[in-house]
Amino acid sequence: MIWKLLGGLIGAAFLASSVWAVDLEGRIFRIATDPTYPPMEVIDEDTGEIVGFDIDVMNAICEEINCIPEFINTAWDGIFAALQQGEFDLVMSGVSITEERDKTMDFSDPYLVVSQAILLRVEDEGLTVEDFKAGGHRLASVTGTTNAILAEEIVGRENVNLYDLFSAAIQAVQNGDVDGVVIDGTSAVAYEQQFAGELTVGITGLQTDPLGIVMQEGDPVVDAINAGLAAIRESGKLDELISKYWEAE
Repeated sequence: MIWKLLGGLIGAAFLASSVWAVDLEGRIFRIATDPTYPPMEVIDEDTGEIVGFDIDVMNAICEEINCIPEFINTAWDGIFAALQQGEFDLVMSGVSITEERDKTMDFSDPYLVVSQAILLRVEDEGLTVEDFKAGGHRLASVTGTTNAILAEEIVGRENVNLYDLFSAAIQAVQNGDVDGVVIDGTSAVAYEQQFAGELTVGITGLQTDPLGIVMQEGDPVVDAINAGLAAIRESGKLDELISKYWEAE
């Protein structure tokens, strides 16, 4: 299973913060998200609205703590700088919690953990990580992501094509410009389904990343967000949303 709730870590995080009644009195949160990352966040072709797992999770949190989420289509490149400059209140866009990011921003408790994977063309599904490490193959990913860092660790920076959007990285592997795309397993499955018979999640079980909601450093709203997360975890709503988007093994 290439997606999962974080067992010990996420459980400890939620248990450590007790659930208490929080009422933000209808506060509106401006939330930056890059809707090019199915199934976490995408643009609904029929309505033009941003939809996805992250959106559903934040809506559920706001039902618990009385807030109104306003998702804003934002390019990944510069999304954190915009948060720090006060253009947004939160970032929720499949963001991995890392030590480096945590130095300048605050994170909620993790709400999901994803395993990174490599998306391949179907005809190359026999390729292994060892084949990539041996040389002669190129990988793609998106600038500023933990996926890109892992890609560089596997094949070296000189063999990595970086793009602003995952849709561009996906097109690169389809065109044969690269041999694989390093991407979270959750989104890899979505793209595999979208391009059935053309792309496949060929390599799984790589580095795991906990995902969190991002706030400016020192923002006290983190306590309210964590309370909402704890509430939807304890009520079973979080598990319900996970089941909605991904079938359990």
